[in-house]
Amino acid sequence: MTPTVVAVVLCGALLHAVWNALVKGGRDPFFGSVLVASGAALLSLPLLPILAQPAAASWPYLAASTVIHFAYYGLLAAAYRHGDMSHAYPLMRGSAPLLVAAASVPLLGEHLSPLQYAAVACISGGILSLWFATTPVAAKARGRATAFALLNALVIAVYTLIDGIGARASGAPAAYVMWLHVMSAIGLLAWCALRCPRQLRDYALQHWRIALLGGAGTLGAYGLALWAMTVAPLAAVAALRETSILFAALIAKFFLGERIGRKRALAITAIAAGAVLMRIA
Repeated sequence: MTPTVVAVVLCGALLHAVWNALVKGGRDPFFGSVLVASGAALLSLPLLPILAQPAAASWPYLAASTVIHFAYYGLLAAAYRHGDMSHAYPLMRGSAPLLVAAASVPLLGEHLSPLQYAAVACISGGILSLWFATTPVAAKARGRATAFALLNALVIAVYTLIDGIGARASGAPAAYVMWLHVMSAIGLLAWCALRCPRQLRDYALQHWRIALLGGAGTLGAYGLALWAMTVAPLAAVAALRETSILFAALIAKFFLGERIGRKRALAITAIAAGAVLMRIA
């Protein structure tokens, strides 16, 4: 992997952590998630007419992934509402590769390699350490954040498997992802229009920058990774993308003002290392 590709992938990982920080840093994480999805949809719409469209065989996967993304955004907001970004983000992003690998054993008949077992140990140890790195009172307060984050890790694992199949069947992965953002935004906005139109409108007027910056961030993160995967090994790109866990921790500390002690820092590093190992294996 050339230095240019490494820099591009790291930039994509940073963008992913940044848009999550925008959601976490806002007054309402759910409305922030809706704005990010809507911003990505608005940026996608002008590009869709000039791109090759997904093949018909991929649309059932696209529809299924859209529905699952509703749960993703809801759980993302819930995790950030109840806990720190430096606590929830590593759990969500680090546990997902672990769950994908675990699911591949019974579903695909695959067996874990020694390196994958090492990755499982790193991630599992990091998750446990992240929990015990807090005081009993803080741990109790973060119980809901942990539950929502781990549930979202499961959701991420599910849509990763679905999108992996759907994007390949589409023959047009860029358009596939853009349609996913458009359809997700339509569903989220429709739900808000029925339940809380005034609150969303007021939040959007005050925090419209989240839509633009967050939407550009989520599209840019995927676009840069997609380009890197065309010129470098997929496993290497996927592994390097997991550095977003470390970027998220740094952003949480220096921009969101979260306290990250030595124990939590070590736990986050273990989760990130395990996620990298899982991608390489």
